[in-house]
Formats: sequence, C-alpha cells, structure tokens
Amino acid sequence: MKTQTVIITGASSGIGKEVARYFLERGDNVVINSNTSGKLEKAYHELGGGDHLAMVAGNVSDKTTGERLVATAVEKFGSADVLVNNAGIFETKPFLEIDEAYLDRFLDTNLKGTFFTTQAVIPQMLKQHDGVVINLGAPAVTHGIREVPISAQMASKGAIHALTIQLAAEFGKDNIRVNTISPGVIRTPMHGDNADQSAGLHLLNRVGEVEDVAEMVYTVAKSNFITGAIINVDGGMGAGHNLN
Repeated sequence: MKTQTVIITGASSGIGKEVARYFLERGDNVVINSNTSGKLEKAYHELGGGDHLAMVAGNVSDKTTGERLVATAVEKFGSADVLVNNAGIFETKPFLEIDEAYLDRFLDTNLKGTFFTTQAVIPQMLKQHDGVVINLGAPAVTHGIREVPISAQMASKGAIHALTIQLAAEFGKDNIRVNTISPGVIRTPMHGDNADQSAGLHLLNRVGEVEDVAEMVYTVAKSNFITGAIINVDGGMGAGHNLN
C-alpha cells in the first residue's frame, strides 16, 4: 500500500484526531487542522509530532484555510492524496426556534467548510490524476427522529451527501474518488458524558467508538474502486432502532 498524504479537518479531538492517529500509525503523512490553535497544538503533540505530521489552524468556512492546508501538504510531503472533511458542529434545536444566524453556523462549518476545502484540493488531485475525498455525513439525513430536533444540521449534512455524489460524477474520469461516511452516535467530546444515553438509537444498542470510524476512513482511502458511496458506520441506526 503506497504512502499517502492525508489532510484532516477538525482534527484536534474526537473522530478527526483518531483518524489522524490511525493513518500515522500505518506510515502515512498527515496534515491536521482545527479552528482553535491551542487545541490543535495540543493534539499535534499528543499525536507525536515528528516528520510525518503537520498542522494548519484556521476556519474551514474560509476558502484560504483549505488553500493553506493543500499548500502545506504539497510543500512538506509532496502530494495531497486524501482529504477528510471531518470538521462539523452538532446541536439540537426545534425547527421553529431556528433563526438565520443559527442556520448559517451549520451551513458555514458543515457545508461551506466541506465545499471550499474540497475545491482547494481538487486541482492538486487533478495534477496527480489520483485522489480521495472523504466527507462526514449523517445517517439521519434519510431518516428522521421526532425526539431529536436537528433540522439545521441535517440540512447541511444532506447537502454534503448530494455534493458527494455530484463530485464523484464530475471527477471520476480523473481517478478522483469522492465518498461520504456517516457515523452514528460516537463517543466523542462533542457528546460529553451523555453518549451512552443514545445507545437505543442503534440496532446494536450501543454507541460507536472513534476507532470504528477511523477504520472505515482508512479503508475507503486505500480503495481504488469505491466512489459516489454513502457508507453508514452507525451500528444500524440508518436501518432502525433498538428502542424499548
């Protein structure tokens, strides 16, 4: 398996940091990003620093952040082979209470961050005639849950699913593969100490671990024949629930 250079947004904690660790432990080069420079530096040192790791702080909704991520990858490691659009936010709020500013937060981070970071990396992948973009989606895009009011988040994640399929179509001839991985509830700082309360949302009646998602991201990144796919890593949430 060839060594790849992997860019990971939102990598200062949770899924993003574990994805970075997973690739590093298997010999790849990694560029990590976070909007919070202090948390990013802490993650950089926790991941061991060294010659195979670089970091770029910045908000992914700003187009220049993606451009700096790609420039760093190419300057330090010579290529930009994989982009993992992990940066995202999650909150619950009833639909009728959502105002424009609240909706914009989700569109900016989740959708614009994914859109513009991908736009920054595609030209380099076209030069290489090879590349993989992996977006982070959500199984609830196709499957509503009345008790969990997440219309703002799902509007942004649904757009990511649609973007994935369209980009896979546009760039397939250039050997650029675009996929989305949709996690269920994963034990991360985003969910605090409450993750296990969501166990019943999954057919397995338990929440996922960051390693579960990292393993699938790695598998998709190393594949030469997966594109346009929406892959649930969700303990069966997309298929049903284990509710009493």
